Amino acid sequence: MAKASEIKVGNILRFNGELVTVTEILHRTPGKGGAFYLGKFRNIKTGKIVEARLGTDEQVEICRVETNDYQYLYEEGDYFVVMDNESFEQFSVAKELFGESAKFIKEGMSVIVSFESEEPIMAQAPNFVELLVTYAEPAVKGDTSSGAQKMVTTENGIELRVPLFVNEGDKLKVDTRTGEYVERVK
Repeated sequence: MAKASEIKVGNILRFNGELVTVTEILHRTPGKGGAFYLGKFRNIKTGKIVEARLGTDEQVEICRVETNDYQYLYEEGDYFVVMDNESFEQFSVAKELFGESAKFIKEGMSVIVSFESEEPIMAQAPNFVELLVTYAEPAVKGDTSSGAQKMVTTENGIELRVPLFVNEGDKLKVDTRTGEYVERVK
Protein backbone atom coordinates (compact mmCIF):
# COMPACT_ATOMS: atom_id res chain seq x y z
CA MET A 1 0.00 0.00 0.00
CA ALA A 2 1.16 3.52 -0.77
CA LYS A 3 -0.04 7.02 0.02
CA ALA A 4 -1.91 9.08 -2.57
CA SER A 5 1.06 11.48 -2.60
CA GLU A 6 3.22 8.72 -4.14
CA ILE A 7 1.00 8.22 -7.22
CA LYS A 8 2.56 9.11 -10.57
CA VAL A 9 1.09 9.33 -14.08
CA GLY A 10 1.38 5.89 -15.72
CA ASN A 11 1.05 3.90 -12.46
CA ILE A 12 -1.42 1.04 -12.44
CA LEU A 13 -3.62 0.98 -9.34
CA ARG A 14 -6.29 -1.28 -7.91
CA PHE A 15 -9.06 1.27 -7.36
CA ASN A 16 -12.54 0.17 -6.19
CA GLY A 17 -11.62 -3.42 -7.08
CA GLU A 18 -10.72 -2.58 -10.69
CA LEU A 19 -7.34 -2.14 -12.37
CA VAL A 20 -6.88 1.44 -13.56
CA THR A 21 -4.00 3.38 -15.07
CA VAL A 22 -3.32 6.93 -13.85
CA THR A 23 -3.73 9.44 -16.70
CA GLU A 24 -3.63 12.62 -14.60
CA ILE A 25 -2.95 13.49 -10.95
CA LEU A 26 -3.18 17.03 -9.54
CA HIS A 27 -2.38 18.31 -6.03
CA ARG A 28 -4.87 20.91 -4.74
CA THR A 29 -4.53 23.11 -1.65
CA PRO A 30 -7.73 25.09 -1.19
CA GLY A 31 -7.80 28.13 1.10
CA LYS A 32 -10.21 26.36 3.41
CA GLY A 33 -9.79 22.72 4.40
CA GLY A 34 -7.00 20.23 3.86
CA ALA A 35 -4.99 19.49 0.74
CA PHE A 36 -6.09 16.67 -1.57
CA TYR A 37 -5.30 15.00 -4.90
CA LEU A 38 -7.57 14.95 -7.94
CA GLY A 39 -6.95 11.94 -10.15
CA LYS A 40 -8.13 10.77 -13.55
CA PHE A 41 -7.94 7.02 -13.98
CA ARG A 42 -8.63 4.90 -17.09
CA ASN A 43 -10.13 1.47 -16.44
CA ILE A 44 -7.88 -1.06 -18.18
CA LYS A 45 -10.67 -3.48 -19.16
CA THR A 46 -13.45 -1.06 -20.15
CA GLY A 47 -11.44 2.04 -21.11
CA LYS A 48 -13.83 4.20 -19.06
CA ILE A 49 -12.37 7.33 -17.40
CA VAL A 50 -13.02 7.72 -13.66
CA GLU A 51 -12.27 10.85 -11.64
CA ALA A 52 -11.55 10.61 -7.92
CA ARG A 53 -10.64 12.86 -5.01
CA LEU A 54 -8.04 11.37 -2.68
CA GLY A 55 -6.80 12.65 0.67
CA THR A 56 -3.02 13.16 0.91
CA ASP A 57 -2.62 10.29 3.40
CA GLU A 58 -5.22 8.00 1.77
CA GLN A 59 -3.88 4.51 1.07
CA VAL A 60 -3.92 3.15 -2.51
CA GLU A 61 -2.64 -0.11 -3.94
CA ILE A 62 -0.04 0.35 -6.69
CA CYS A 63 0.07 -2.87 -8.71
CA ARG A 64 3.30 -4.41 -9.90
CA VAL A 65 3.00 -4.90 -13.62
CA GLU A 66 5.60 -6.71 -15.72
CA THR A 67 5.73 -5.81 -19.41
CA ASN A 68 7.85 -7.88 -21.81
CA ASP A 69 8.19 -8.85 -25.44
CA TYR A 70 6.73 -12.24 -26.33
CA GLN A 71 6.65 -14.25 -29.53
CA TYR A 72 3.20 -15.03 -30.95
CA LEU A 73 2.97 -18.76 -31.67
CA TYR A 74 -0.60 -19.66 -32.68
CA GLU A 75 -4.30 -18.99 -32.19
CA GLU A 76 -6.37 -21.20 -29.90
CA GLY A 77 -10.08 -20.29 -29.91
CA ASP A 78 -10.49 -16.83 -28.34
CA TYR A 79 -6.87 -16.78 -27.20
CA PHE A 80 -3.43 -16.18 -28.67
CA VAL A 81 -0.64 -18.39 -27.34
CA VAL A 82 2.57 -16.41 -26.78
CA MET A 83 6.01 -17.53 -25.60
CA ASP A 84 8.53 -15.79 -23.36
CA ASN A 85 11.73 -15.49 -25.41
CA GLU A 86 13.99 -16.15 -22.39
CA SER A 87 12.26 -18.86 -20.33
CA PHE A 88 10.30 -20.39 -23.28
CA GLU A 89 7.22 -20.45 -21.02
CA GLN A 90 3.91 -20.20 -22.90
CA PHE A 91 0.87 -18.10 -21.95
CA SER A 92 -2.66 -17.75 -23.31
CA VAL A 93 -3.69 -14.13 -23.89
CA ALA A 94 -7.27 -13.15 -24.76
CA LYS A 95 -7.60 -11.79 -28.32
CA GLU A 96 -9.73 -8.90 -27.03
CA LEU A 97 -6.71 -7.43 -25.20
CA PHE A 98 -5.11 -6.71 -28.60
CA GLY A 99 -8.22 -4.88 -29.83
CA GLU A 100 -8.54 -4.19 -33.56
CA SER A 101 -4.84 -4.92 -34.19
CA ALA A 102 -5.38 -8.65 -33.42
CA LYS A 103 -6.23 -9.38 -37.07
CA PHE A 104 -2.77 -8.21 -38.21
CA ILE A 105 -0.79 -10.57 -35.97
CA LYS A 106 0.92 -13.50 -37.68
CA GLU A 107 3.03 -16.42 -36.44
CA GLY A 108 6.51 -15.61 -35.15
CA MET A 109 5.71 -11.93 -34.66
CA SER A 110 6.90 -10.11 -31.53
CA VAL A 111 4.12 -8.67 -29.31
CA ILE A 112 4.12 -6.78 -26.00
CA VAL A 113 2.11 -8.21 -23.09
CA SER A 114 1.70 -6.80 -19.56
CA PHE A 115 1.04 -9.18 -16.65
CA GLU A 116 -0.24 -8.36 -13.17
CA SER A 117 0.18 -11.34 -10.81
CA GLU A 118 0.25 -14.00 -13.56
CA GLU A 119 -2.79 -12.51 -15.35
CA PRO A 120 -2.40 -10.74 -18.72
CA ILE A 121 -4.02 -7.29 -18.45
CA MET A 122 -2.75 -5.43 -21.56
CA ALA A 123 -1.43 -6.52 -24.94
CA GLN A 124 -0.12 -4.63 -27.93
CA ALA A 125 0.77 -5.63 -31.47
CA PRO A 126 3.68 -3.93 -33.25
CA ASN A 127 2.74 -0.55 -34.75
CA PHE A 128 3.65 -1.71 -38.25
CA VAL A 129 3.54 -5.16 -39.89
CA GLU A 130 4.63 -6.47 -43.28
CA LEU A 131 2.02 -8.51 -45.14
CA LEU A 132 2.21 -10.34 -48.46
CA VAL A 133 -0.46 -9.58 -51.09
CA THR A 134 -2.15 -12.84 -52.17
CA TYR A 135 -4.79 -11.31 -54.44
CA ALA A 136 -4.89 -7.95 -56.23
CA GLU A 137 -7.54 -6.70 -58.61
CA PRO A 138 -6.06 -5.63 -61.93
CA ALA A 139 -5.74 -1.86 -62.40
CA VAL A 140 -8.26 -0.52 -64.90
CA LYS A 141 -6.66 1.38 -67.80
CA GLY A 142 -7.65 5.03 -67.70
CA ASP A 143 -8.46 4.94 -63.98
CA THR A 144 -5.47 7.08 -63.07
CA SER A 145 -7.07 10.08 -61.44
CA SER A 146 -5.05 11.32 -58.49
CA GLY A 147 -5.34 9.05 -55.47
CA ALA A 148 -6.99 6.15 -57.32
CA GLN A 149 -7.07 2.99 -55.21
CA LYS A 150 -8.02 -0.67 -55.47
CA MET A 151 -8.70 -3.53 -53.06
CA VAL A 152 -6.16 -6.27 -52.29
CA THR A 153 -6.23 -9.32 -50.01
CA THR A 154 -3.23 -10.13 -47.79
CA GLU A 155 -1.83 -13.46 -46.57
CA ASN A 156 -3.99 -13.41 -43.43
CA GLY A 157 -7.22 -12.56 -45.27
CA ILE A 158 -7.35 -8.82 -44.61
CA GLU A 159 -8.68 -6.59 -47.38
CA LEU A 160 -6.95 -3.23 -47.80
CA ARG A 161 -7.29 -0.18 -50.04
CA VAL A 162 -3.96 0.45 -51.79
CA PRO A 163 -2.63 2.48 -54.74
CA LEU A 164 -3.04 1.04 -58.25
CA PHE A 165 0.65 0.07 -58.63
CA VAL A 166 0.46 -2.65 -55.93
CA ASN A 167 0.41 -6.16 -57.45
CA GLU A 168 -0.01 -9.75 -56.28
CA GLY A 169 3.20 -10.96 -54.56
CA ASP A 170 4.18 -7.50 -53.24
CA LYS A 171 4.92 -6.99 -49.55
CA LEU A 172 3.10 -4.11 -47.88
CA LYS A 173 3.79 -2.18 -44.69
CA VAL A 174 0.52 -1.70 -42.78
CA ASP A 175 -0.18 0.46 -39.71
CA THR A 176 -1.92 -1.81 -37.14
CA ARG A 177 -3.38 1.16 -35.23
CA THR A 178 -5.35 2.48 -38.21
CA GLY A 179 -5.44 -0.56 -40.50
CA GLU A 180 -4.16 1.51 -43.42
CA TYR A 181 -1.55 0.88 -46.12
CA VAL A 182 1.71 2.77 -45.46
CA GLU A 183 4.13 1.73 -48.22
CA ARG A 184 5.33 -1.09 -50.43
CA VAL A 185 8.32 -2.98 -49.01
CA LYS A 186 11.16 -4.04 -51.30
